[in-house]
Amino acid sequence: MIPIKTPSGEFNVFTQRVGANPSIKVLLLHGGPGMTYEQYANFKDYLPQEGIEFIWYDQLGSFHSDQPSDSTLWTIDRFVDEVEQVRVALGLNKDNFYLYGQSWGGMLGIEYALQHQDKLKGLIISNMMSSLDEYEKYAKEVLGPQMPKEVFAEVMEIERTGDFENPRYMELLGEHHYPFHVLRKPADEWPEAVGRAMEQINPEVYIYMQGYSEFGITPGATLAGWDRKADLKKITVPTLVIGGTHDTMDPAHMEWMSKEFPNGQFLLCPNGSHLSQYDDPEHFFPGLISFLKDVDQSR
Repeated sequence: MIPIKTPSGEFNVFTQRVGANPSIKVLLLHGGPGMTYEQYANFKDYLPQEGIEFIWYDQLGSFHSDQPSDSTLWTIDRFVDEVEQVRVALGLNKDNFYLYGQSWGGMLGIEYALQHQDKLKGLIISNMMSSLDEYEKYAKEVLGPQMPKEVFAEVMEIERTGDFENPRYMELLGEHHYPFHVLRKPADEWPEAVGRAMEQINPEVYIYMQGYSEFGITPGATLAGWDRKADLKKITVPTLVIGGTHDTMDPAHMEWMSKEFPNGQFLLCPNGSHLSQYDDPEHFFPGLISFLKDVDQSR
């Protein structure tokens, strides 16, 4: 548990090292906001065997860390400052520090790099676009219409009326969206750790920062309007962008991002969705491991 100073006082966040490597230490930023490190449970089955060290980490507000009820804490800049405090506490530096962020964690990774890339050895942005407006456009114009017409119409009507407490909303998404674009398996076949992470999400953090919708960001939420397309070129550290063909995020946009980073490359998981580590590990892990080793050996 690492103590974190915030404007509201000091709190503790959970971290756990797996493996040991003096020159490759990967800090994992989970999604949500408000989810848990358990979305990365299967990293232990691939990275330590390659001599790669990684660190599980629950951000403040998440299940294994302190969960203060204080909305002033749920801002991008406050989370960036938290990541920097975690880095210092763990003794990570530009000679060994790789930052991996998936989904919301990818947003946080971009924001951290824009402020602190001098501390980084490498950056991995996984399953995240650089504009939430473009994400919403992709979700509503490309992914939504892949559902049966009447299903998508019902989902959009629930969103229009703000009736998110209606159990039909999650019922429809659970049958027609999540098993196709979040993790490409029937829900009853999802890994236990992923199910646990979904159950443990902190709704206070998630709803305040993102809102209720699975097809965009609620107006007034902390993350509304987030867009870093024009700033990607400022991040010069070696950067890997990972996307899945069936992702909730647009793979074409993520490939474009990889070309905006001056030292960027793109890894497409052709069988993958938003959690490509689970539904396309055959492409996900070899690509990630190759990137880490290549940067470590200055290739």
